[in-house]
Amino acid sequence: MDRQGGCRCLGAPTASRFDSYLRRCRFPSAPESVTCAVSGGADSLALLVLARDVGLSVEAVHVDHALRSGSDGEADLVEEAARRLGADFRSVTASVEVGPNLEERAREARYAVLPPSAMLGHTADDQAETLLLNLLRGAGLPGAAAMRADLRRPLLGLRRSETADVCEKVGLKPFCDPSNSDPAFRRNRVRREVLPLLNDVFQRDVVPLLCRHAELAREAVEALDGLSEDVDATDCRALAGLPPALASWAIRRWIVSASGSVHPPERAAVERVLNVAAGGARAAEVGSHWRVRRSGSRLFLEAGAKGETGDR
Repeated sequence: MDRQGGCRCLGAPTASRFDSYLRRCRFPSAPESVTCAVSGGADSLALLVLARDVGLSVEAVHVDHALRSGSDGEADLVEEAARRLGADFRSVTASVEVGPNLEERAREARYAVLPPSAMLGHTADDQAETLLLNLLRGAGLPGAAAMRADLRRPLLGLRRSETADVCEKVGLKPFCDPSNSDPAFRRNRVRREVLPLLNDVFQRDVVPLLCRHAELAREAVEALDGLSEDVDATDCRALAGLPPALASWAIRRWIVSASGSVHPPERAAVERVLNVAAGGARAAEVGSHWRVRRSGSRLFLEAGAKGETGDR
């Protein structure tokens, strides 16, 4: 980010062997201080290399989930890479028990111990996988927008083959996480089976197409956010005067903001809220033990008892 708050995609002040990659990255201007989440894989090590290459002051943070024996050795790998590159290093433990939704729980635990502004090593390949996963769970337009291209994810313009090349050029040997090959994780099957099949069907690399779709969806999300920004989603009369699609969007934004939820409510929940706003019911459950009730011409979001539907 420059001093006026803008964003730039620049290489190092002098010629760099990574200039062709840096032109597609999104890093703040030196001499900013940043935190990079570094697992020891190729993507996060490349993030560390490129952040140092553009002159940033970097703290590399390794998060150990303690899911397998010897995981502390990954921290040693990251510490050595940080030392070589002139970055600070810190290791933290965020233990996660083996069980259902392991990927999501590990991600939440990781983000909980990282600074909110920590940079992440997501690439264009990750973006394409996220888009497909979101579409197939019915996540709607926000899901189609996948991950936001911002300063937290400066490598979204790069491919995994390119992050591996960065590591090779500086002599870093990334750690290969065995869980990345485990077919029990749906993302791995998308990566290893679905995307190769799509490439074969369409006779081309589909990742750039999927990333382009995410960019277009992001533009639509931002447009709808702008249109609904001044809408009071708790005002039943205001909702009644809006096109249904915009009223639904305003309700989703309100519930996410008021509940602190990561995911917006499902379409059926939004339709129940619209019914409450129209006077068809006094209250409705909207998921995660929350419900919306109507009093007069206002809507209120309340924490409900587990298992309570709230419909009247």
